[in-house]
Amino acid sequence: MRPPGRGGVPPASPALLLLLLLLPGLMQLLGAPRGVGAGTGAGAPSELRVRVRLPDGQVTEESLQADSDADSISLELRKPDGTLISFTADFKKDVKIFRALILGELEKGQSQFQALCFVTRLHHNEIIPSEAMAKLRQKNPRAVRQAEEVRGLEQMHMDITVNFSQGGLLSPHLRNVCAEAADAIYTRQEDVRFWLEQGVDSFVFEALPKASEQMLLPRCGQVGDRGKPCVCRYGLSLAWYPCMLKYCHGRDRPTPYKCGIRSCQKSYSFDFYVPQRQLCLWDEDP
Repeated sequence: MRPPGRGGVPPASPALLLLLLLLPGLMQLLGAPRGVGAGTGAGAPSELRVRVRLPDGQVTEESLQADSDADSISLELRKPDGTLISFTADFKKDVKIFRALILGELEKGQSQFQALCFVTRLHHNEIIPSEAMAKLRQKNPRAVRQAEEVRGLEQMHMDITVNFSQGGLLSPHLRNVCAEAADAIYTRQEDVRFWLEQGVDSFVFEALPKASEQMLLPRCGQVGDRGKPCVCRYGLSLAWYPCMLKYCHGRDRPTPYKCGIRSCQKSYSFDFYVPQRQLCLWDEDP
């Protein structure tokens, strides 16, 4: 019998042992992957994770990403009830996309989750440029951020839907962001008019029932029959985002220079038509 552990395997050579000892250092020198976000070279998307305080006082983590090549910014946060909120700003196309993944209540016969997308015109003074966002760093990752400015609630009536199969013509980000909400992508006539003037094809958009017809419909919270059409309302909030650049004056500088950011919080309320009350079970308010 052979002694335990030998098994006839020849002993490792000194050269092989030396290679094994040097392997970790060689991997680092050769640029082996070091996890998510390892690439921080020019043009690589940058990510910033911050702890933020929600309007109800609870704390959650928010992820902000900037891609200076695509000239876009994205923000994502998870609410305490599990709802995932994301926001994408496409500066090249003057488009902003809000997405909500709402967890369903299985005991009430709801699906696992419901997805909604709201697409509106982006005004470039709403949020800092992508190249400025890409340069943001934080000294204390454990600090809880609270917005310096609370901007007013914006209420929007969404009376147009976006054709998902053609949505890439409006923004290349839409196909990815709104993939789960292919049948629930809403926008507004006033924004559509602007995009049409910019050369977007009209077949990207589809009309919902006219505003005059929708005014005759009740709010979903007032409808008991889950098969009846109604006007649904969904609200969301961006708890913390860099909305403006700060400029400082120095004695030895003739012109103001960038020296920080101002953070904002903003809430949105979207009203939109649904063919069945079943598609708006969260709207319980009259």
